[in-house]
Amino acid sequence: MRFVKSIIAFFLLVVMNGAVHAEEYRNVEVEKLITSSTSSNGKPLVYLRTSKPQVTAVVVHVPPGGSTGWHKHPVPVYAYMMEGRLTVELRNGTSFSFKKGDAILEVINTMHNGYNSGSEPASLVVFYTGAVGVPNVIKERSKVAPLMR
Repeated sequence: MRFVKSIIAFFLLVVMNGAVHAEEYRNVEVEKLITSSTSSNGKPLVYLRTSKPQVTAVVVHVPPGGSTGWHKHPVPVYAYMMEGRLTVELRNGTSFSFKKGDAILEVINTMHNGYNSGSEPASLVVFYTGAVGVPNVIKERSKVAPLMR
């Protein structure tokens, strides 16, 4: 019986503590941007398994006519469009368009190119959920022909 009373006391403490914290945030609004189990191309989301996690947050600005160049991410990447429009194209010709206010669940281990075909700058905040020593971005190697002698 003492064990049951301890469990009930613990439960009440957690609930009451949660109520106090909820009161502290009563003026906060939450707007859900996206909930998904897949990335932009429909593939299942994956999480990196590492003993040395590292999160990197950057803001990327793509001018009109600008492009990220072909690249891939070996780590999960999430982004939020702050302004403008961005089109992300995959090698198979599939493309996705994102605009201000969109959340992006980036493709993983898939070559893609983001470009701004609009007349306004595009900016997005990007979160890489990687690991120490693992690159967040792998650029496509240039396919330049070797010099002939």
